[in-house]
Amino acid sequence: MFESFSYLALQQYWWAIISLLGSLLVFLLFVQGGQTLIHSLGRNETEKTLLVNVLGHKWETTFTTLVTFGGAFFASFPLFYATSFGGAYWLWIAILFSFIIQAVSYEFRSKPRNIWGKRTYDTFLFINGAFGTFLLGTAVATFFTGSEFSIDFANISGIGNPVISRWESPYRGLEALANLHNLSLGFSVFFLARCLGLLYFIKNVDSEELNIRSRKSLRFNSISFLVFFLIFIIILLTKKGFAFDRVTGEVYMEKYKYLHNLTGMPLVGLLFVAGTVFVVYGMAKTIFTRYNSGIWFSGTGTVMVVYSLFSIAGYHATAYYPSTFDLQSSLTIANSSSSKYTLTVMSYVSLLVPFVLGYIVYAWRAMTRKKIHSSEIQSGSHVY
Repeated sequence: MFESFSYLALQQYWWAIISLLGSLLVFLLFVQGGQTLIHSLGRNETEKTLLVNVLGHKWETTFTTLVTFGGAFFASFPLFYATSFGGAYWLWIAILFSFIIQAVSYEFRSKPRNIWGKRTYDTFLFINGAFGTFLLGTAVATFFTGSEFSIDFANISGIGNPVISRWESPYRGLEALANLHNLSLGFSVFFLARCLGLLYFIKNVDSEELNIRSRKSLRFNSISFLVFFLIFIIILLTKKGFAFDRVTGEVYMEKYKYLHNLTGMPLVGLLFVAGTVFVVYGMAKTIFTRYNSGIWFSGTGTVMVVYSLFSIAGYHATAYYPSTFDLQSSLTIANSSSSKYTLTVMSYVSLLVPFVLGYIVYAWRAMTRKKIHSSEIQSGSHVY
């Protein structure tokens, strides 16, 4: 089946897979967002442990999705992986370190003879939730703002130093933190994760006190998310974007490029608008009514919005990883992918994705069939 696909069709197919995985990852960051709220919502050790255990049922899903996202990007677009992960390594190391201490925290927080104490591991969870979400958002924003790197395919034949891509900034990715547009998306993802975490608590925690506090906290965090998200979108749709000529491959700056992408791909534009409405509706209905299932509206909307953002970053003759050092070094889905043979073989493997998603849904429902009460934490055999 996939043998009949053109090379470009396979590249576009795998960008769609990457976009879907990235969208699911952002939704699953509600675990990280919830971790930043443990101390502000929990007024005693029992409540804090309850919140940690509610999140503990899902943290591995987020971690696995992050690894899958990175692995799929490496296999389908290796030049991006080599350029970004090999060049902006201080930014990526900070992100990965925050996720490592998360895994350690869930495993050892309530272990017998824990010499560090629960407070230390709770602090680690907060660091992962705050910096992990913010830095991921900042890193993804560089898809629209660009990074300082250069590409020289002639170097592949170099005997002494066969390096195709070079990072031209001495800050190795941390320079992204000096860009307002990057920061706006970083804070957007941070506050969105907190909102989704609060919605998840409201849906799955059997405690009226925590429910009331979560709804109150949702007001501030939803407004903060909307402010930063609007800043990001306004800048995005009014700025020059990185376009390329489909025939010559020449990269050039185009005014209102990303706005043109939304209007030039009507389904993507509709997905973006509908997703935004879903996100806001889930939050607003939870704030102003006793509705408890806002996580599904806002979560679905999150996947739709993020997928549309990935689409306008990579499709419609757009450089998805632009270079501000050398415009012609910018990466597109056409010049940075694996070979046609590799993409074809991988495409057959991708047919397993629906089965994996089905298992995740089944496991999700099995672990959240009923709300968790503090009494279950005190009598349960496995406590995080």
